[in-house]
Amino acid sequence: MTQEHPITPPPELVSKWCYEDGEEIKSSPRWFFSVCAKAAQWGADQELEACLGKVSFFNSQALADRIRAVRRPKPPSLKEQALKALDDISIASFEQDAANVIRRALEQLTD
Repeated sequence: MTQEHPITPPPELVSKWCYEDGEEIKSSPRWFFSVCAKAAQWGADQELEACLGKVSFFNSQALADRIRAVRRPKPPSLKEQALKALDDISIASFEQDAANVIRRALEQLTD
């Protein structure tokens, strides 16, 4: 008798992961690590959501949302990355007027 762990990914999802990266040789270490990483991330996401379900059950959805934002941050948008890169550039190598024009243009873009 086999007993599946509650965080075992469904077979359909594992099959999808196996073919997501194309037709790479399925015995290669890179393929194996890719599928393992996806499975680990999926399991961690399931556990986080289960825990946050308990937090939000106790009438604290805002706390659950804050925890989710910290534990699963979204990558910065291209606009945010560009603004940060502009801040990181040494202003000495840039004309201040040019930097201001670029900054204003970036700030007008939608995320």
